[in-house]
This record gives sequence, C-alpha cells and structure tokens, in this order.
Amino acid sequence: MDVTTHSLAERPDLMDAMWRMPHTWQPFMMHDPVSDVAYGWMVDEIPEFVRVAVDGAGRVVARAFSVPFALRAEGRGGTLPAKGWDQVLLWAMQDRRAGRTPDTVSAIEISIARDLLGHGLSSVMLGAMRDAAREAGFAEVVAPVRPNGKHLEPHTPMAEYAFRTRPEDGLPHDPWLRVHVRAGGVVDSVAPASMTITDSVERWREWTGLPFDVDGPVEVAGALVPVRCEASQGLAVYVEPNVWVRHPL
Repeated sequence: MDVTTHSLAERPDLMDAMWRMPHTWQPFMMHDPVSDVAYGWMVDEIPEFVRVAVDGAGRVVARAFSVPFALRAEGRGGTLPAKGWDQVLLWAMQDRRAGRTPDTVSAIEISIARDLLGHGLSSVMLGAMRDAAREAGFAEVVAPVRPNGKHLEPHTPMAEYAFRTRPEDGLPHDPWLRVHVRAGGVVDSVAPASMTITDSVERWREWTGLPFDVDGPVEVAGALVPVRCEASQGLAVYVEPNVWVRHPL
C-alpha cells in the first residue's frame, strides 16, 4: 500500500485526524493511568517521536508513538524493566524534566486503521520508527510488544507464549512478534506488569458488558491474561504482561 509517513512535528495539522482514526483497542485499554498523562505529553513535548501515515487521498491510516529515555541512567543499569510500557513512559517524562540525555528509544504504540489491518502497514510504521531513531543518533529501539495472538490463549504463561517458534522457519509463533523479528528485532524478555488497570467493578461492567460479580479470574475479550475480579471489594485489576524486543540499529 502506498503511504507516506510524517512526524507530528512536521504535520501538526494531522493531529485531529490521528486521534479520530478508527482502531482496534478495547475500551478497557484506554484507562491506564500512566497513559492518561503520557499521551498528551508525547504530543505536546516530543511530537517528533509521533509518526502519522497518510494514503494518497490524505487519509490518516496509521500512527506510531515512541519515546526517548535513558535506559543506562544510574539505578537502571541497562536492564529492560519488568513494568515495561508504564515504566518507560514514566522514565521518559522524568528524564526530559531532569534534562537527562536519552540513550534509547522505546516504541509505545503502532495502530492501524481498522479497515486496513493485514495490508502490511505495521511493518511500514515499525520501519519508519526505526529509521527516525537511527537518524536522531540512537543505536537501539526497544519495544514492549503486545503480542496480537495472545488474547486467544489468556491462561498460557507469557514466558511460554513469547518464546514459542514455528517449526518450519524458527520465527515466532505470534504474528506481531514475527513482524518485529523480521525487521531485525530480538525477543529479549517478558515484562510481567507492563500495564496495570485498576477500577471499580461498575466501570469494568461498562467497559466489557460482563457481570464482574464473583471473586476470581475473568476472561475479557482482547485481554492477554484474565482480569482479577475482587467483587467482594468492589474492584477489578488487570495486569498485562508484554514482551520486550530489542532492535539494534
């Protein structure tokens, strides 16, 4: 598919269309407290790390967010964090406020217009993100990947799922992890608590249409692991594991 990609710094006029682009995120995924702060911050403070793809008619068909951060800052030691997505967003905001020089770029999101899934745009956006990081002088992109087939196996441990490969070619079993590996990425480790969403059972009922009326695990469409319902306490908690992939540039 013929598209062009731009940073939001280059094309701020695309912002409204970028937010309106139909996507596949489940409603509960829009309520991570870290992202509530971080998305506005990325757009306002680092628009050069927000990329938007448009087709020949000027329609926004994909978006990608990434953040520069100091992985090797004191106390971090170059180890990719167990808290994955949430942690790198917090580190990126802290580093910018402190004037700390970043040494790594982390992918945050690649989303494709719902009607164009399967047209290769994920690879295009991942490539654009890698190219932009390389041009900015970075030597590595890391990604807390949300494997797009894991929701079909919510009870399979992520450590088992993440390293499963196909016998015919040794590539990852998961399609999204396969895209990363084909682009030069290496599956590194599991971030067991990459995103945490905690709210009342009433809110979870609104988001999912499920009763959330019994204590215990609840399978939710689109969730990579079951949501833990504490109905007797009136709350439910989703702790999502992701898979760290390193992309040397």
